Amino acid sequence: MNIALLGYGKMGKTIEKIAIERGHTIILKVDKDDTSYDVSLADVAIDFSIPTAAVDNITNCFKAGVPVISGTTGWLDQYDDIVAVCKKQKGAFIYASNYSLGVNLFFELNKKLSQMMAPIEGYNIHMEEIHHTQKLDAPSGTAITLAEGVIQNSNKEAWALDKGDGKTIPIAAKRIQDVPGTHTVTYSSEVDDIEIKHTAHNRQGFALGAVVAAEWLQNNKIGVFGMKDVLGL
Repeated sequence: MNIALLGYGKMGKTIEKIAIERGHTIILKVDKDDTSYDVSLADVAIDFSIPTAAVDNITNCFKAGVPVISGTTGWLDQYDDIVAVCKKQKGAFIYASNYSLGVNLFFELNKKLSQMMAPIEGYNIHMEEIHHTQKLDAPSGTAITLAEGVIQNSNKEAWALDKGDGKTIPIAAKRIQDVPGTHTVTYSSEVDDIEIKHTAHNRQGFALGAVVAAEWLQNNKIGVFGMKDVLGL
């Protein structure tokens, strides 16, 4: 499989290493300031760029008929526009806030726990995410996905950074050097706490999941998908 890497930071380099180990070829590496690239010869593109570049990168792939995987966060206010372009161009697209196989299992565990907690009185929910100091957006896309999973399965209506009330889930975002990603969901009451937590030890899990998703998507699929489709969850 010929892969275009759109974004060649730490994640891009880790994806490159894992893709090559799995027998694939990297035919294009695009840094954040490059806008003149040609993605048309790729079988699939993997976008881990920056929020200001992601929409153009993804759109360019659709126009070139190249399936695209995106793990860039911070641009989701334009997600519906991207889905519309994908459908118009008959493209293939996967967006995930986190490609780690373990995190996607964690997403499902979070939803199940929120369903169980919904009818139980006396508990307040809060979330915390910790990432490296180079991460540009806060809260993380993964934390937002966790919050949305709770909102879908409870009486919560929204999330907010650092603050919350009876209907709003507070998310604390911390930036600590060299932390790949830690996410905690806590239900607290006067008598006890219930907590689930995912801790990434390195970027390998994120990169492997992105390559697995690319392998799944490039097999002549058309449409908009997620990691639940890739993993059959």
